[in-house]
Amino acid sequence: MLRRVIRSFLGFIMLSYVYFGTNDLQKAIAFYGATLGCLGMQRCVTDDPEWDRISAGWGIYEDDGARELAFWVGKPFNQQAATAGNGAMIAFSAQSWKAVDDFHAAALANGGASEGAPGLRPQYNPDFYAAYVRDPDGNKLAAVCRGFRSRPAQ
Repeated sequence: MLRRVIRSFLGFIMLSYVYFGTNDLQKAIAFYGATLGCLGMQRCVTDDPEWDRISAGWGIYEDDGARELAFWVGKPFNQQAATAGNGAMIAFSAQSWKAVDDFHAAALANGGASEGAPGLRPQYNPDFYAAYVRDPDGNKLAAVCRGFRSRPAQ
C-alpha cells in the first residue's frame, strides 16, 4: 500500500532500501529496534538464514524482495570495519512530536549520542520538528515530524 501511495504521488519510487554497516549487529539490532519502534517501524525478515544472520531490517520486504521499502543494518559486504559516512544522514518520518521525542530518548538509552535535541528547526521550515542522533557505529540519523507549528494537545 505504501509503495502505491508513494508511486502515485511521485510517479516512481525513489528508494528500495538503505543499508548501514555495523561492527556489532546485536547492539545495532537493540538500538534500531528501540528507535525505529518509536516511529512505528517493524522488523522485516527475508527468510534467508544467511542474510538474516548478517543483517537486520525494518520496513517492507515481501515476495523475496520484489516489494521492498526498508532500512537495513548489517556487516559490510567487503568484510572491512564499518565506518560512518562523512556528511551522510538518513531522516525517518515521524507522525508526531512525541514520536520524535521518544526516538531521541530511545537512541540515548541504547548507546546512541545526541546530535541535536528534539525541537522546532524554523531555519528549515516553521513546522520542521526534528531530533538528530548518532547510532553506536557513528551513523547520523534524524526523526522528523512536519505539519505542526506548536506541540499538539495530547
